[in-house]
Amino acid sequence: MNTKSRNVINKILELLPPNSGVVRIEYEGPRIALYTQNPSVFLNNSVIISDIVKTIKKRIVIKVDEKRRKDENEARLILLDKIPKEAEVSTMLFDEALGEVIIEVKNPHLLSPDKGFNVNEIVNEIGWRIRIKKASPIPSQSIQHVYYTLKTTEQERKAFLRSVGEQIFRDRLTGRNEIRITALGGFKEVGRSAILVETLESKILIDCGINPGAKEPHEMYPRFDLIDLSLEDIDAVIISHAHLDHTGFLPVLFKFGYEGPVYCTEPTLSLTTLLLTDAIKVATMEGERYLYDMNDVRKFISHCITLPYGLVTDITSDVKLVLNNAGHILGSATIHLHIGEGAHNIVYTGDYKFDRTRLFPPATYIYPRVETLITESTYGAKSDIMPSRDETEKMFINAINEVIREGGKVLIPVPAVGRAQELLLVLNEFIQKKELIETTIFIEGMIKEATAIHLSFPEYLTKELRTRIVDQGENPFLSEYFTIIEHPDQREEAMAPGPAIIIATSGMLEGGPSVQYFMEMAGNEKNKILFVSYQVPGTLGRRVLDGAKQVSLLDENGKIRVVDIKCKVQKIEGFSGHSDYNQLIRFVSKLRGKVHRVIVNHGERKKVENLANAISRFLGIPTLQPNIGDSIKLL
Repeated sequence: MNTKSRNVINKILELLPPNSGVVRIEYEGPRIALYTQNPSVFLNNSVIISDIVKTIKKRIVIKVDEKRRKDENEARLILLDKIPKEAEVSTMLFDEALGEVIIEVKNPHLLSPDKGFNVNEIVNEIGWRIRIKKASPIPSQSIQHVYYTLKTTEQERKAFLRSVGEQIFRDRLTGRNEIRITALGGFKEVGRSAILVETLESKILIDCGINPGAKEPHEMYPRFDLIDLSLEDIDAVIISHAHLDHTGFLPVLFKFGYEGPVYCTEPTLSLTTLLLTDAIKVATMEGERYLYDMNDVRKFISHCITLPYGLVTDITSDVKLVLNNAGHILGSATIHLHIGEGAHNIVYTGDYKFDRTRLFPPATYIYPRVETLITESTYGAKSDIMPSRDETEKMFINAINEVIREGGKVLIPVPAVGRAQELLLVLNEFIQKKELIETTIFIEGMIKEATAIHLSFPEYLTKELRTRIVDQGENPFLSEYFTIIEHPDQREEAMAPGPAIIIATSGMLEGGPSVQYFMEMAGNEKNKILFVSYQVPGTLGRRVLDGAKQVSLLDENGKIRVVDIKCKVQKIEGFSGHSDYNQLIRFVSKLRGKVHRVIVNHGERKKVENLANAISRFLGIPTLQPNIGDSIKLL
């Protein structure tokens, strides 16, 4: 045991009461686990743990010694006896690696002290910590896949978490602080986001994506070939959110030997699992061999350590991490790194929305310290000013109505995560208000599965949606006007003569059912392709938006098909999960008194340049616009 670990454990032992019953202390990833034979001491006096945490400034978790823990079957029977039937249990997952049981119920409000459900008493009886979650009215295959992987890798995960903890709580090699970042992807471009943060103690990779619009490997994947880095040298990977331009290369790391932790929010784990799995499915359907396989996805899941917003967590011997709401998609996070003992603070925004939407509150901007800010610039041009949400929704509805009146069809290609769920809320509301002409709305692709994941994590949504889902038991994303297409054979109804609204993935017409609908609809002047999200250069969506009149595509039979584009094409700005120019400037201005430098990334070259110049000129903050491969010394 190293000196640092010995000192921490000795301090914990000093602060424990004589009757604590603690029989051993172990590392559990970024937490220190105290195993006790007398859990009631801690359950009835939470001040004990809070005092220890304040003193040692480390995360502590209380676990019941395995010898005192009921076996799963006995514990399950006790729980089913204690939980009122009206709560409607849907899932009960015992995770031995964490010593906890996840209980998903339809009516979680029934499992509260005022309803007679005493969690502490039950924990004391069964020896398992209890986590109660709201069950989604739509079962999620991705969440079940995560649960299955966690369950079948319990022993490996126990050893993995212990190993991670030993690395985190080791002695520092030096007292000096030097910090460098290297741009591996996502600089002066949108796609393949990846940044390496290096100190004298640690190497941390932030995001690991692909570029969906690129055709050549050197343009599609992070440029690990530009640096001398072994995967064994990476101490941790942090993921800001689930979109493939931030996660799509992650399983490849595990394929080639990465064995370390991945930190993200819990919704990001489920959504990333969905998107990574779908990428394999799409490639398989097209007869291609993909970058990784399901074994690599399972390795990612079993090495994932999820964190809630706002929790300070040690991830290496000299770096602490805090994830905060980014307002972009479900579970999206800004990444705040505290390096050294107050030596330097980096905030990486990832993709963020500094404005309230129907799904999420605006991105968090309150940080104690931020010396270096790395901000996206997707909409960094002066002309990138989005209308208000009210104006956006009216334009959106008018754009649909004019097509429906003429008997045409509207295809709305959407990303499955975020924009799709917001549009479902908007469409349902405007039909009910009689402002949208009543017509059938067909939904196809991963939207149903992504929506199920949204319903599983209502705590990450706005207060209004949370209330509707948890307290009122509603599914706000469901409507009598929606028809979900489960299989391609059902598309005939959507393509039958007459008006219709079709919402399908993917949002950039890069694979998925939206491409099939596009091929059928593009030749009819009555129809319209209505874009509501950013179109990465090089994608089919961007070519169509830029005015292409003809494209060649592979149909479902693998044959090349020439598609003439005669339909209307329109882009509705304002639904984006990215901040517009004014919101970007406003966000940075909120941090002006703290930030020493701003590094601009995640934007087309001209937008990066414009935003960087504006921040420097108007806010007086030094800015940098690195190229891929550039390395910058921060300290």
